Amino acid sequence: MSLIKITFPDGTAKEFEKGITPLQISKAISNNLAKEAIVSEINGIRRELNTPINEDSQVKIFTFDNLEGKDTYWHSTSHLMAHAIKEIYPEAKFGVGPSIDSGFYYDIDINTQLTEEDLIKIEKKMQSIIDRNDSFVRNELSKVEALKFFNGDQYKVELIEAFDENNTIISTYGEGIFTDLCTGPHLPSTKYIKAFKLLSVSGSYWRGDEKKARMQRIYGISFPKQKMLDDYLEFLEEAKRRDHRKLGKDLDLFSIHEEAGAGLIYWHPKGARVRNEIEDFWKKEHFKNGYDLLYSPHIGKSQLWETSGHLVNFKENMYSPMQIDEQDYYVKPMNCPFHILMYKSKLRSYRDLPLRWAELGTVYRYEKSGVLHGLLRVRGFTQDDAHIFCSKEQIESEIIEVIRFSNFMWNKFGFGSLKYYVSTRPDKVSGDDELWEQATRSLEIALEKEGLKYEIDEGGGAFYGPKIDIKIKDALNREWQMSTIQFDFNLPKRFDMKYIGEDGKEHVPFMVHRALLGSIERFMGVLIEHYAGAFPDWLAPVQVAVVPVSQNYFEYAQKVVSLLLDENIRVEFDKRNEKIGYKIRDWETQKVPYMLIVGEKEETNGTVSVRKHKHGDQGEIKTNEFISVLKDSINKKNNNN
Repeated sequence: MSLIKITFPDGTAKEFEKGITPLQISKAISNNLAKEAIVSEINGIRRELNTPINEDSQVKIFTFDNLEGKDTYWHSTSHLMAHAIKEIYPEAKFGVGPSIDSGFYYDIDINTQLTEEDLIKIEKKMQSIIDRNDSFVRNELSKVEALKFFNGDQYKVELIEAFDENNTIISTYGEGIFTDLCTGPHLPSTKYIKAFKLLSVSGSYWRGDEKKARMQRIYGISFPKQKMLDDYLEFLEEAKRRDHRKLGKDLDLFSIHEEAGAGLIYWHPKGARVRNEIEDFWKKEHFKNGYDLLYSPHIGKSQLWETSGHLVNFKENMYSPMQIDEQDYYVKPMNCPFHILMYKSKLRSYRDLPLRWAELGTVYRYEKSGVLHGLLRVRGFTQDDAHIFCSKEQIESEIIEVIRFSNFMWNKFGFGSLKYYVSTRPDKVSGDDELWEQATRSLEIALEKEGLKYEIDEGGGAFYGPKIDIKIKDALNREWQMSTIQFDFNLPKRFDMKYIGEDGKEHVPFMVHRALLGSIERFMGVLIEHYAGAFPDWLAPVQVAVVPVSQNYFEYAQKVVSLLLDENIRVEFDKRNEKIGYKIRDWETQKVPYMLIVGEKEETNGTVSVRKHKHGDQGEIKTNEFISVLKDSINKKNNNN
């Protein structure tokens, strides 16, 4: 019997018979692991559980609890869905069908306009294929063989033609009578797919290009247990209830007008109030933290964007130039070149550093219409932007201060769960090795000194420098990439930035791009969904609604309104000639934190009857006492509703 050595992630090793599969290895470890195993990794390459191992190897087994397991599970389900569609609609042709963060999709070219009823029909066919327990079988072809096999399918042919002629092995996966172009890996068979749901169908374009064929995209989700699917569908219902696009309309916060331009936000009075409160707080805290605020133009000559490298590296995201004095001008996609010009407006000394310059600068970037999504993906947005110019000796302490500032801001807005990532050097970079090493280590040291755990995103830095990314978790436990702290070795070099050091010589300053909230638009979208539109007292567009029980008490109600306005409390006076019950229900749907009901008793006693959103009647209280309690909550910026 020929034996091979299998080494596990914890460093332990064990001998097994040559030809053993990862599934058999998982059974040898525990029956429970064998039941939950989905895919393996053999010597750093992800492979199917039924792959024979014929040499000493390092092996990992992944379950649905791992990202690798989810990716394989969902990608296999997308193939199952395509198989079902092919059986129902033989003329169907397929684009790509990847797994995504939450499930999978497949792009389909089909003569039939698919509906929700069609999705149910496809689900039934998927279940019948699962019942057959077809295996996913890998087959490897040369490019010539692959082109012959998929002859007549323009989408697969286009993908194959992009492969290298000589060195590429092209893999397909057969599952029953259905075969698809795919790198894999996949589940051993369809029986592994236990619970699934096709969620929606929408329009898409081949390879995301609006100039190419229009297709239909079906989204779906799958799980190894029915309860996991039930819980997820319940989560989707709650997410739907919190959708910022729906709440934005219901609460009259903002709108988007396709006829005037997609991806551009119109802030209504209530939305503008929330935004103004955020921006005022942002500005005050920046001044407290040693920042100066800047304002920069919205357009710049092409020469500026050539120097910065945007016209070479970012042009597809920039809008077409406009002619001014026979020269090309571009609306700005970023603020940084303008801040650098201000830095260079005079000679800087080491005594001037660090310079912390921040701007709420509105920028414009072209995004394809298919990816636009309410406030979360737009074409015009205001960046929560700052740049720090400092010496090598100052960089570590500056990074620590940015981390602290970021944590403070997120906590104030009610986000306590933060995750940190250090993105390291990619293959192609600007700046020498020593700078990269020093910058990356300074990011790590800053996090370590703050006692913060972090993960390494290997090779995830930009070509111009390493970075820290901070992700937040919202009320539904969803992660959002928001804050970033980004070194830049590229722009100081391109713009020939200098300062005079203590030694009297010229030095290149360290430059850090820094965003805390990201963009105001995206942040507002996340904030609306986090609070389900029920903003805390300090952020609510209307903090108090004063509701008289009848017109007889308008005069007293107006006195209450005036007292609130004198204390800068955002208040609305409900003068509608409607029944009190109707008005209370309406203000509750508007998610106003407090209603003050006033009638004969309140007028006699100099009081108000308080109703709190989601908590109902809070009893009668002196008006000045209510104002004092509310102002205390506003000033402390409490985030519990």
